[in-house]
Amino acid sequence: MPAVIELPEEIYRALESRARALGKDIVDVAIDSMVNLLDPKTRVEVYLKLYEKYLSEAEELYKRKDLSQSGEKYWGAVAALLNAIAEKKGWPHYSHRDYADIVERISEELKEPLGRLFASAERLHANYYHNFLTELNFEAHREDVLELLRKLKAL
Repeated sequence: MPAVIELPEEIYRALESRARALGKDIVDVAIDSMVNLLDPKTRVEVYLKLYEKYLSEAEELYKRKDLSQSGEKYWGAVAALLNAIAEKKGWPHYSHRDYADIVERISEELKEPLGRLFASAERLHANYYHNFLTELNFEAHREDVLELLRKLKAL
Protein backbone atom coordinates (compact mmCIF):
# COMPACT_ATOMS: atom_id res chain seq x y z
CA MET A 1 0.00 0.00 0.00
CA PRO A 2 1.44 3.42 -0.92
CA ALA A 3 2.27 5.70 1.97
CA VAL A 4 1.93 9.46 2.13
CA ILE A 5 4.88 11.31 3.59
CA GLU A 6 5.40 14.94 4.44
CA LEU A 7 8.62 16.48 3.16
CA PRO A 8 10.33 19.71 4.11
CA GLU A 9 9.70 22.32 1.43
CA GLU A 10 13.40 22.45 0.53
CA ILE A 11 13.47 18.70 -0.16
CA TYR A 12 10.30 18.94 -2.23
CA ARG A 13 11.75 21.82 -4.27
CA ALA A 14 14.96 19.87 -4.84
CA LEU A 15 12.95 16.85 -6.03
CA GLU A 16 10.85 19.09 -8.25
CA SER A 17 13.94 20.71 -9.77
CA ARG A 18 15.60 17.34 -10.37
CA ALA A 19 12.40 15.96 -11.90
CA ARG A 20 12.14 18.91 -14.27
CA ALA A 21 15.80 18.52 -15.30
CA LEU A 22 15.31 14.82 -16.01
CA GLY A 23 11.87 15.20 -17.56
CA LYS A 24 10.43 12.89 -14.94
CA ASP A 25 7.65 12.90 -12.38
CA ILE A 26 8.62 13.86 -8.81
CA VAL A 27 7.51 10.45 -7.56
CA ASP A 28 9.79 8.78 -10.12
CA VAL A 29 12.76 10.83 -8.97
CA ALA A 30 12.06 9.96 -5.33
CA ILE A 31 11.71 6.28 -6.20
CA ASP A 32 14.84 6.33 -8.36
CA SER A 33 16.82 7.76 -5.46
CA MET A 34 15.76 4.89 -3.18
CA VAL A 35 15.20 1.96 -5.52
CA ASN A 36 18.93 1.22 -5.81
CA LEU A 37 18.84 0.12 -2.19
CA LEU A 38 16.61 -2.78 -3.25
CA ASP A 39 17.71 -6.03 -4.85
CA PRO A 40 17.30 -6.17 -8.67
CA LYS A 41 14.25 -8.46 -8.62
CA THR A 42 12.42 -6.14 -6.23
CA ARG A 43 13.38 -3.12 -8.34
CA VAL A 44 11.75 -4.73 -11.38
CA GLU A 45 8.63 -5.47 -9.31
CA VAL A 46 8.48 -1.83 -8.14
CA TYR A 47 8.72 -0.55 -11.72
CA LEU A 48 6.03 -2.96 -12.91
CA LYS A 49 3.71 -1.81 -10.12
CA LEU A 50 4.35 1.80 -11.15
CA TYR A 51 3.56 0.88 -14.75
CA GLU A 52 0.19 -0.57 -13.71
CA LYS A 53 -0.55 2.44 -11.48
CA TYR A 54 0.29 5.03 -14.13
CA LEU A 55 -1.60 3.22 -16.87
CA SER A 56 -4.69 2.91 -14.68
CA GLU A 57 -4.51 6.60 -13.74
CA ALA A 58 -3.98 7.56 -17.39
CA GLU A 59 -7.06 5.67 -18.50
CA GLU A 60 -9.17 7.22 -15.74
CA LEU A 61 -8.00 10.74 -16.59
CA TYR A 62 -8.54 10.05 -20.29
CA LYS A 63 -12.15 9.05 -19.61
CA ARG A 64 -12.61 12.41 -17.86
CA LYS A 65 -11.11 14.19 -20.91
CA ASP A 66 -8.17 15.51 -18.89
CA LEU A 67 -5.79 15.12 -21.80
CA SER A 68 -2.83 16.97 -20.32
CA GLN A 69 -2.76 14.92 -17.11
CA SER A 70 -3.60 11.64 -18.81
CA GLY A 71 -0.80 12.16 -21.33
CA GLU A 72 1.69 12.58 -18.51
CA LYS A 73 0.46 9.37 -16.90
CA TYR A 74 0.81 7.50 -20.20
CA TRP A 75 4.38 8.82 -20.34
CA GLY A 76 4.90 7.59 -16.77
CA ALA A 77 3.64 4.13 -17.75
CA VAL A 78 6.09 3.99 -20.66
CA ALA A 79 8.98 5.20 -18.50
CA ALA A 80 8.17 2.69 -15.73
CA LEU A 81 8.03 -0.18 -18.21
CA LEU A 82 11.31 0.91 -19.81
CA ASN A 83 12.83 1.07 -16.32
CA ALA A 84 11.70 -2.50 -15.61
CA ILE A 85 13.09 -3.79 -18.92
CA ALA A 86 16.38 -1.94 -18.50
CA GLU A 87 16.70 -3.15 -14.92
CA LYS A 88 16.29 -6.77 -16.07
CA LYS A 89 18.92 -6.28 -18.76
CA GLY A 90 21.36 -4.25 -16.68
CA TRP A 91 21.00 -1.14 -18.85
CA PRO A 92 21.05 2.45 -17.54
CA HIS A 93 17.62 4.08 -17.25
CA TYR A 94 18.01 7.44 -15.57
CA SER A 95 17.24 10.01 -18.26
CA HIS A 96 15.33 10.71 -21.46
CA ARG A 97 18.52 9.84 -23.34
CA ASP A 98 18.65 6.47 -21.59
CA TYR A 99 15.02 5.81 -22.51
CA ALA A 100 15.73 6.63 -26.15
CA ASP A 101 18.73 4.28 -26.07
CA ILE A 102 16.61 1.52 -24.51
CA VAL A 103 14.01 1.89 -27.26
CA GLU A 104 16.75 1.75 -29.91
CA ARG A 105 18.27 -1.39 -28.37
CA ILE A 106 14.89 -3.11 -28.09
CA SER A 107 14.10 -2.14 -31.69
CA GLU A 108 17.34 -3.78 -32.81
CA GLU A 109 16.63 -6.90 -30.75
CA LEU A 110 13.10 -7.22 -32.12
CA LYS A 111 14.06 -6.08 -35.62
CA GLU A 112 11.09 -3.74 -35.35
CA PRO A 113 11.23 0.07 -35.28
CA LEU A 114 9.68 1.37 -32.06
CA GLY A 115 11.07 4.90 -32.26
CA ARG A 116 7.95 6.43 -33.80
CA LEU A 117 5.76 4.92 -31.09
CA PHE A 118 8.16 6.21 -28.43
CA ALA A 119 8.10 9.65 -30.07
CA SER A 120 4.34 9.69 -29.47
CA ALA A 121 4.96 9.03 -25.77
CA GLU A 122 7.40 11.94 -25.70
CA ARG A 123 4.80 14.10 -27.46
CA LEU A 124 2.22 13.32 -24.76
CA HIS A 125 4.85 14.13 -22.13
CA ALA A 126 5.60 17.49 -23.78
CA ASN A 127 1.88 18.22 -23.99
CA TYR A 128 1.70 18.04 -20.20
CA TYR A 129 3.96 21.08 -20.00
CA HIS A 130 2.67 23.03 -23.00
CA ASN A 131 -0.91 21.81 -23.62
CA PHE A 132 -0.75 22.11 -27.41
CA LEU A 133 -2.38 18.90 -28.66
CA THR A 134 -5.87 18.86 -30.09
CA GLU A 135 -8.11 15.97 -29.08
CA LEU A 136 -7.69 14.45 -32.55
CA ASN A 137 -3.89 14.42 -32.35
CA PHE A 138 -3.88 13.39 -28.70
CA GLU A 139 -5.94 10.35 -29.65
CA ALA A 140 -3.48 9.36 -32.39
CA HIS A 141 -0.51 9.63 -30.01
CA ARG A 142 -2.42 7.75 -27.31
CA GLU A 143 -3.06 4.86 -29.69
CA ASP A 144 0.65 4.75 -30.54
CA VAL A 145 1.54 4.70 -26.85
CA LEU A 146 -0.90 1.89 -26.12
CA GLU A 147 0.65 -0.10 -28.97
CA LEU A 148 4.14 0.59 -27.60
CA LEU A 149 3.07 -0.53 -24.14
CA ARG A 150 1.64 -3.77 -25.55
CA LYS A 151 4.90 -4.51 -27.35
CA LEU A 152 7.07 -3.67 -24.33
CA LYS A 153 4.88 -5.61 -21.93
CA ALA A 154 5.32 -8.73 -24.08
CA LEU A 155 9.10 -8.69 -23.48
